[in-house]
Formats: sequence, structure tokens, C-alpha cells
Amino acid sequence: MTAPLHEPTAEAAPSAADEAAVATASAKAVQGRSLGRIAWERLKRDKLALTGGIVVLFLVLVALFAPVITSLLGQDPNEYHENLIDPLFGTPTGSLGGISGDHLLGVEPVNGRDILARILYGARISLLVGFLSAVVAVILGTVLGILAGFFGGWVDSLISRIMDGLLAFPQLLFIIALVSVMPNHMLGLTGSSVRVFLMIVVIGFFGWPYIGRVVRGQTLSLREREYVEAARSLGAGRLYILFKELLPNLVAPIVVYTTMMIPTNILTEAALSFLGVGVKPPTASWGQMLSSAIDYYESDPMFMVVPGVAIFITVLAFNLFGDGVRDALDPKASR
Repeated sequence: MTAPLHEPTAEAAPSAADEAAVATASAKAVQGRSLGRIAWERLKRDKLALTGGIVVLFLVLVALFAPVITSLLGQDPNEYHENLIDPLFGTPTGSLGGISGDHLLGVEPVNGRDILARILYGARISLLVGFLSAVVAVILGTVLGILAGFFGGWVDSLISRIMDGLLAFPQLLFIIALVSVMPNHMLGLTGSSVRVFLMIVVIGFFGWPYIGRVVRGQTLSLREREYVEAARSLGAGRLYILFKELLPNLVAPIVVYTTMMIPTNILTEAALSFLGVGVKPPTASWGQMLSSAIDYYESDPMFMVVPGVAIFITVLAFNLFGDGVRDALDPKASR
């Protein structure tokens, strides 16, 4: 019997470093990702949504620090500069609505108030009404929508009919009629604060049926899932199922519709101020500035362009960000 031509060679034992590298690679291979991380990675790939989010963050910071910014610029939103106004025509002297080094966006006709300062303060009103009215709508819509979808029966029928009635109600006409009969002092608030409070409450109250319908539809689907049935079989109560099993799974659609509701509320506030039922002068408001600019659109077009562009950029930024959030939270989205 002949010996083998090649002697078998002994394999080298793996070193400790190799074993550690393999273990690390295996851990990375099986490491899971949370839904929040997956959504963030999708959102980062959407450049338009990120741009919209950055603009929204910038607008919020500008609104919060408007007094500081105007103080650094040496301007006051209610200070008159009548020396910059043509006494014959009532329009700003100079070109482009009186734009200069001191007044970067020009001044208003007749009184000469700084437009940039009023735009900054107007952002506070628009964002305040937009955000807080959305919060009111989300709270009402989430609570009533989840109750309608979970309990069904007469509860669902009653809440659904209320939503249908509110959706058919003329919101603008109601606010106009309400403002005309409201006192100037209410709940410790006076003047423009009363109107801001009314706009937040009324816009939020008439806005909750939109998100309520979405939450109701999602709840009707989720209440038949296996984990809900498992919670019932283990003796879980209704409140536990509502707030521990169903509500966490409704966060994604609620967040999406909230981001898309805010720009609509901002437009509603601008429309109310344009119609004269928003904040009272001299409080700055973008809609109010547009209303005042109607008489000067030929002689001083910049007075109309600036607040119009501010509304356009704000609403566009929120819409882009809202679309990106919707795509990021949608598991069926392919990006």
C-alpha cells in the first residue's frame, strides 16, 4: 500500500481577533432597526422634504426670536417713519417700496412702518394659530375618532353624523359672525389676544373631523388584529386596549395629517385677517398686510409682494415636509 502523495496539512486555528470580527459581523447582520430609524433614513433621502423641514425650523426660530431680531436691526413693527413717505401720494420715497440699508424690505405706505419687522411679528401670529389650532383638532379628532372606530354601533353613528355636520358647516361665516358679537375682554384676554384665542378654538374645532375620519378608519382596521384579540383574551380592559394597543399604532397617520393640517390653518388665519376678522391693528398679520396692500398694488407693489411671498414660502415648506413625512412613515413607499 503506497503512501499518499500529499500529506494533509493541519488548518490553522482561528485567532481571537478573527473570532471577535466574525461575532461583530454576525451581530451587525442580525441587528434590527426600529420604525423610527427606518422612517428617518427614508426622510434623509428626500431632499425636498429636508429642505422644507429646514425652512420650517428657520421660520419657527424667527418667530420665537422676532423681538431680538428687530431689536438688533433697530426697528419696531409699530414705529412710524412718516419722513420716508411722499406727502403727495402717500407712498414710500425711493425705489422698490423704500428699500434701504435701514429698511431691508421697505416701509409701508402712509405710515412708514418697517415691513421686515412686521413680517417677523406676523410670523408669530400665523405659526401660533397654525400650530395650536392643529393641536386642538388632533386631540379632539384622535379621541373621538378612536372611540367611534372601537365601540362602533350608536357611538360610531353619533360621532360620524357630528363629523358630517361640521364638515358641511360654513367655517368662515361662523367665525365672522362670532367675532362680531364677542367682547373685547374674555377669560383675562384683551384686544387681539381674544381674536387669536377664538381663531385657535374655532379653526381647531372645525378641523377635527378631518383627522377624526382618518383615525376612525384606521381603528376599524386595527381592532380586528391578532394582538388586540390576544389582549382581550388575557382580560385586558377597554381603556388598556385603546391607549396601549391601538393608540401607539395610530401615531404615524396622526403625525402625517398634523403636518399637512398646519399649512391649511395658516392659510385660514391669513384669510380671516384679510377679511378683517383676524387680529386687530396695530398687531402685525400677513393677511392684514395683504388687505392693506390692495389700495397700493399699482403704486407700491412690493407692499403686496412681501407678505404674499412669506405666506407662499411658509405653506410650501410645510407641504413639502408633510409629504416627506408621509412617505417616510408609509411602509409601502418605495424610494
